[in-house]
Amino acid sequence: MTTEKFGAPHRIDFHQLILVTAGNGSATVDFANHSCGPGTLLHVRPGQVQRLPTTSDGRLAQLDATVLLCTRDFPLRLPMIAELAGDPFGPTSWSLPPDELVILDRAMTDLLVEYRRVEPDVGSDTLTTDVLRHLLAALLLRIARLPHPNGSEPDTVSAETFRRFAHELERSFTTTRQANDYAARLGYSLKTLSRACLTATGHTAKQVIDARVALEAKRLLVHTDLPVNTISHRLGFSEPSNFGKFFTHHCGQTPGEFRTVEH
Repeated sequence: MTTEKFGAPHRIDFHQLILVTAGNGSATVDFANHSCGPGTLLHVRPGQVQRLPTTSDGRLAQLDATVLLCTRDFPLRLPMIAELAGDPFGPTSWSLPPDELVILDRAMTDLLVEYRRVEPDVGSDTLTTDVLRHLLAALLLRIARLPHPNGSEPDTVSAETFRRFAHELERSFTTTRQANDYAARLGYSLKTLSRACLTATGHTAKQVIDARVALEAKRLLVHTDLPVNTISHRLGFSEPSNFGKFFTHHCGQTPGEFRTVEH
C-alpha cells in the first residue's frame, strides 16, 4: 500500500485501539487531530473516519504501537463496556501516566499471547474465544475507569440522561434535528436535556444535534463519492440548498470545498 493510500481517510466498521509506546506523529479521527507519542491511547469507534498517524511533513509516522481490532459485537455486554464502546461522543485519545501505560500494555500483551494460540487453519475454539473476550473486557474496563481527557466528570443523573439522548440521536439524527422532539421521546423537559448536554459536552442539545449531522455529512463527503444532493437527502434535508446553507454555517466551507480539501 502506498503512502498516499495510508494517508487517505478510512471509515472503519470495527473498534480499533492503538497504544503507542515509542515514536511521535499525529492521527486524525473524525477530522480532529490527536498527537501520538509514548503513552498515547487512541480509541477509534465503528463509523468514525480516521487518517493513520503521520509526521509533520506528511509521511507515515514510525511508531512502536500495539493495535487491537475487534468487531462491534465481540466485547462482553457489560454496562460500563457498552457505555465506552457505544458512546459516539466518547473520548478518542488519552495521554497515559507511566503506571497506567504499564498496566494497559500488559493487558494488551496478554490478549496477544492468547490470540497466538489460535490455530491458523482451524480457528479458535469456544474456550479460547471466551478467554479472549474476558481479557478484552478487563482491558476495556480499565480504559473505562481512566479520567476523562478533558477533566469533566458529569454527575450520575446527567450522565444517564445524556447517554439516553446520545443513543436516540444515533437512531434519529437523519429524521429530526429538533431538540424538542428528542426531549419528548425521552420523557425529559428541554431544560433537563440541555442541562445534561451542557454538563457532558459544554454545548446545548440543539448544538449537539447539529454537530452530529454536520459530522455525518463530513464523513460521507470524504469517504464516499455520493453526490451532494444524495447526501442531503440521506441526512433528511428537504432541499439541497438547505443542506448547503447548514453545512457552510457549521463547517465554514461549502460541501464541495470541504470534499476537495479533505481528499
